[in-house]
Amino acid sequence: MKVSRRIVLHFPPLVTGQPVVCRLATDYNLVFNILKASVSQGQEGLLVLEVTGERSDYDKGMQYLRDTGLKIQPLSQDVLRDEVRCTHCGACVSICPAGAFEVDPATRKVSFDHNKCVLCGLCVKACPPHAMTIVF
Repeated sequence: MKVSRRIVLHFPPLVTGQPVVCRLATDYNLVFNILKASVSQGQEGLLVLEVTGERSDYDKGMQYLRDTGLKIQPLSQDVLRDEVRCTHCGACVSICPAGAFEVDPATRKVSFDHNKCVLCGLCVKACPPHAMTIVF
């Protein structure tokens, strides 16, 4: 069974110079798409990936990353909407390139789909009441 997950990898400084992501493809038959990256050799790094492959290969690849010293988070843990602050103005709907926001025509409420989010940060800048935040 194929799986596709969006994850955030936190690299410790000693691992940033190693080809760990390349090994996901070569050793574990996983396909990856880099959505966002901030990695410099010798410094803490951050990489947002969409990873796709067979479930058993995915599980082995993630275990390899953990064994290498990387911290793995699901992408949805990093994009937060403050439901109290959100006024459902819809500013995020038109700015989101991934279509992660939708307006319910009946209630006029804006919903947010974490699975579609690519962590671009445009919603954070566009949100008048500052209801969106990105946490790494």
